[in-house]
Amino acid sequence: MKKSILAISIGLLIGSQTAFADTDLTSIEARLAAMEQRLQAAEHRADIAEHRAEAAEQQVKNLAASQQKTQATVVQAQAVAQQTEQRTARLEEKTNASDGFEFHGYARSGLLMNDSAAKTQGGPTFTPAGETGGHVGRLGNEPDTYLEMNLEHKQTLANGATTRFKVMLADGQRTYNDWTASSSDLNVRQAFTELGHLPTFTGAFKNSTVWAGKRFDRDNFDIHWIDSDVVFLAGTGAGIYDMAWSDNARSNFSLYGRTFGDIENSENTAQNYILTLNNYIGPVQLMVSGMRAKDNNERRDIDDNLVKKDAANTGVHALLGLHNDSFYGLRDGTSKTALLYGHGLGAEVKTVGADGALLPEANTWRLASYGMTSLGDGWHIAPAVLAQTSKDRYVKGDSYQWATLNLRFIQEFTQNFEMQYETTYQYMDLRPQGYNSRNAVSGNFYKLTVAPTLKASDVGEFLKRPELRLFATWMDWDHRLDNYSSSDSFGSNGFTAGGEWNFGVQMETWF
Repeated sequence: MKKSILAISIGLLIGSQTAFADTDLTSIEARLAAMEQRLQAAEHRADIAEHRAEAAEQQVKNLAASQQKTQATVVQAQAVAQQTEQRTARLEEKTNASDGFEFHGYARSGLLMNDSAAKTQGGPTFTPAGETGGHVGRLGNEPDTYLEMNLEHKQTLANGATTRFKVMLADGQRTYNDWTASSSDLNVRQAFTELGHLPTFTGAFKNSTVWAGKRFDRDNFDIHWIDSDVVFLAGTGAGIYDMAWSDNARSNFSLYGRTFGDIENSENTAQNYILTLNNYIGPVQLMVSGMRAKDNNERRDIDDNLVKKDAANTGVHALLGLHNDSFYGLRDGTSKTALLYGHGLGAEVKTVGADGALLPEANTWRLASYGMTSLGDGWHIAPAVLAQTSKDRYVKGDSYQWATLNLRFIQEFTQNFEMQYETTYQYMDLRPQGYNSRNAVSGNFYKLTVAPTLKASDVGEFLKRPELRLFATWMDWDHRLDNYSSSDSFGSNGFTAGGEWNFGVQMETWF
């Protein structure tokens, strides 16, 4: 019995320990599983935290970049605001500067002599063709002193309207003396007033300018190298500028009066009235003028003789022009070209309406063109051509034909020194039919000038002044041209065909 009880006890003890071992193992495994779950959860949370950290870091970077962009935008805005303020200040200064008095001028003065240090002939019109507008190169060929002084008063009113008054005094002569009152040609060439931007003007007249008085037309233009206007409209009258039909089209309208004859005796005068419409469409210009001088064929001189009984009383004039902002479309630079036609009183195609001796049958054609461009390496070139043919001008059957080719070069050396070279060729065939005792001639003229030049700045710029020049000029012409007239330059004492040298010095300025 006791043995049985003992065996039973031992069996229970062993079974209990086995049960306890199994229970502990199960608990450990459970705890390990739980720990593994917690570890996975922790890793998951760590991943989430890491992603959040990366997102936060990216947000910080984006915020920093945004702040940089914002700061750059602010800096840019500040710069734009500063530039706007500066432009506004400059505009205000310009506006203020536009009010008040201004002084502008042009002048040239030079000494010209031949190779014997004696008096010589010169001037852009000194060839026989010069009587009908045939100019030649002016460099090294000007013995005169000529000046223009312009005084202007401008103002801008509170209502936005503008006013301008201008007066020009001019004088020209060939004496070299310091006191020249006895030979002075001083006179008032312009005196006029303009009104602009009138607030009651609307439509095409909104920004137009109205004027009246004695003046040169604002839109005249010239070929500087040969000292010749392409067209010169001037006199006393009134007009309106800049009637705008579109952003690309505008017109000017004017009425000028000019006087023929001796203005000291009203009975010996005839007045030529010139009505002009000048149109611009982009770079194209079309200018049309009509004129009338009543009783011009009955004008009498001081001795009561008819001045020209067959003179014209009416005339027409037209110009077709092209104003390029390039060198004939080939390269950078500028160029202008014009074709002109005139009939009757309009046959003086350059100075419109200025010649009262023209016949009713007179016809004139003129071609003018010039350009300026840089060739590189310090070289610049300015070619020009001016040609004209005129028939039945002063006497039925007469003929005046000429053509001028001019070429000016500039070679830069330093910022203040340049060399200028100019060559001119002119052909002329003049058949005046005895008018004013002129003889029929034909032939060629040649000129070459070399001029070392000093400038304050802008060396190489054709139209920058002042300039101080030394020059040497050689010229020659066909001997037939010496016989054109007994009173002109060619054929005069000491100035005949066969080659002439001129030397001199000249200043030229404008501002």
